[in-house]
Amino acid sequence: MELYREGQRIFGENRAQEMAAKAKMLPADIEWHLIGHLQTNKVKLIAPFVSLIHSVDSQRLLAEIDCEARKFGRTIDCLLQFHIAQEETKFGLDEAEARVLLESDAFKAMQNIRIRGVMGMATLSENSELVRAEFRQLHGIFDRLKRAHFQANPYFQEVSMGMSSDWKIAVEEGSTMVRIGSLLFGPRE
Repeated sequence: MELYREGQRIFGENRAQEMAAKAKMLPADIEWHLIGHLQTNKVKLIAPFVSLIHSVDSQRLLAEIDCEARKFGRTIDCLLQFHIAQEETKFGLDEAEARVLLESDAFKAMQNIRIRGVMGMATLSENSELVRAEFRQLHGIFDRLKRAHFQANPYFQEVSMGMSSDWKIAVEEGSTMVRIGSLLFGPRE
């Protein structure tokens, strides 16, 4: 609420259940972003109010978001999440999978989602050149997808990369959104 009183209106949450609970308790003009891994069975919890889902990592998830958005007469903005890190524990598409998804008839039939850009998480590392290279890779993916699939769509403009530990490098490499909850709120308990 302190940040809200200072004028902040965009808040991200890692977990769908926590976001749904917070959305009920906090002012209605908050723009909620789901930034963590999202399971298909949790989409229904956030579909009525979420503004942007950063973590779309499969066609199946995107189809579920489209289905739930339709139930509420909404269009939900989404980012395609890419696996750019050296860590196997991170989620995301590779570029070939994204192209298959974007060229599929199933995607073309979706009416209640809008792809706004890309998201990725760099390796958690002190090696700033590795992190920089991963962010540069994601921005390259964004550029290629923009040219191939979204040339005429001005809404495809977001590159969500950078967290509390590496946001400065991300901004230098073209990030349009950073996820800095730990800097603002401290580490998760």
